[in-house]
Order: sequence, then structure tokens, then C-alpha cells
Amino acid sequence: MDANLLLESYLKGLHLPAFLRNYRKFAEDAAQANLGYDRYLLSLAEQEVAQREKNRQARLVKAARFPVLKELADFDFTCVPSLSKQQVLELAQGSYIRQAEPILLVGNPGLGKTHVATGLALVGCCQGFRVRFYNAAALVNDLLQAEAEHRVPKLLNAALKQHLIVLDELGFIPFSSTGAHLIFQFCSALYQRVALIITTNLRFADWTQVFGDERLTAALLDRLTHKAHILEFTGAESYRFKERMQREARTDTR
Repeated sequence: MDANLLLESYLKGLHLPAFLRNYRKFAEDAAQANLGYDRYLLSLAEQEVAQREKNRQARLVKAARFPVLKELADFDFTCVPSLSKQQVLELAQGSYIRQAEPILLVGNPGLGKTHVATGLALVGCCQGFRVRFYNAAALVNDLLQAEAEHRVPKLLNAALKQHLIVLDELGFIPFSSTGAHLIFQFCSALYQRVALIITTNLRFADWTQVFGDERLTAALLDRLTHKAHILEFTGAESYRFKERMQREARTDTR
């Protein structure tokens, strides 16, 4: 068998796609640069490792089930003066995930809470952490269905395998009594074990409106605010509205 065909067969069997894709081109480059065999092999190995890391990150992002991908680099912090860019960038280093600490993003609708939450979670994926994004109301529906099918423990065990969970839009829809107890059970299971990012348009004093039980609400807030990083979003004008106006202005100048 031809040597190249045999080599390619071995590379396929060893699951080294980057080697397979690059070995000819890298060999030509190494010959032109008069590099030794060790440098040639190192270049191939580096490419393989880089490709595997890229593939791993892509799998983590897909598994997170983000509704829309939004990066911190695209967020205009000048539109929300109350939000500390330095604090957000420090959080993006990921220590809160390693220490299983909550981040609570609190403020009026339309100020970019979901954008920042998604951006932080996306960075977490790139750092190799397992992430899962939930809409809070949809999660409660999942929990209610799981309870009806006697598989809440299975759902909780799956959540505990994550490094970070995002609960978006907590407070838009009041929960039933059963739903409130289930979300309390969910958050309690994650407490000090899995990092949690929550976005909400409600002040903490108003959370009883959603959960309907003062004692349960107090117990939940006690867990969530313990060691929490609280990001406040205040402003009179919607961040989304500003984004749209900026896009239209750019279009008009073309």
C-alpha cells in the first residue's frame, strides 16, 4: 500500500483529524523552513490540541442551549451607567463558577440583563465549564412535569452535573404553589454546589409576588444572596431600544 494511504489510514484509526488534514502542508512548510522532525511533529500536535479544544467548546455551547448567543464584547456598558464593567469582566474570569457562587442581575426589563448573563455563561463554556441555560418559567414547567412523572430526583441530579446554571426572567410570571416549592427545591439543591446566574426584573422585596409564600421566599433569598454577586441595572431607556436605534443610524449612513 502507498505510504501516504497507509499513514492516512492510521491517522483515521487513531482519531487524529487535524494530523490527517495538515500533515502534507506542514511537511512542505517544515522542509522550506529547514525544521527538524521534532518541530514538524510539534506543529501537528499543537494543531490537533487546538482543534480538539475548539470542538470541546462548541459541544459545551451547544449543550448549554442558549436561545441566542450574545458576547460580553458586544455589550455597550455606557448604556447602563449603574453597571460596573470592571466587576463584570472580573466575574468573567470564572472564579464564581469554581466557588459555586450566585450572580443576581436585577433591574427593569430591557436593560441588557439577559445579554450580560448569556455573555458570562458563554465565557464559562469557553473556559471548559458545563453550562445550562433555562428560562425560569420553562424550568418550572419542566419541574412540574417531572413531578407528575416521579422523576424530580433525576432532573436534580442532572442539574448537579453542571458547573453553571442560568435562570433567565425570574419574576415575569407568578408561580403556582407547587411550582414555587419546586423551584425552591431546585435552587436549594444547587446551593454551594453549582454556580447560578439569575436575571429578574423584581426587587427582592417583591419576590413574594412570584412565590406567594413569605417564608419560602425568605428562605430562598437567604440562600441566593449568600455570597452572591449582585449586578444592578437601572436606567429609564431600554437597552434594546438603544441598540435598535444605533443599528438604524448605521444603516442610514450607508
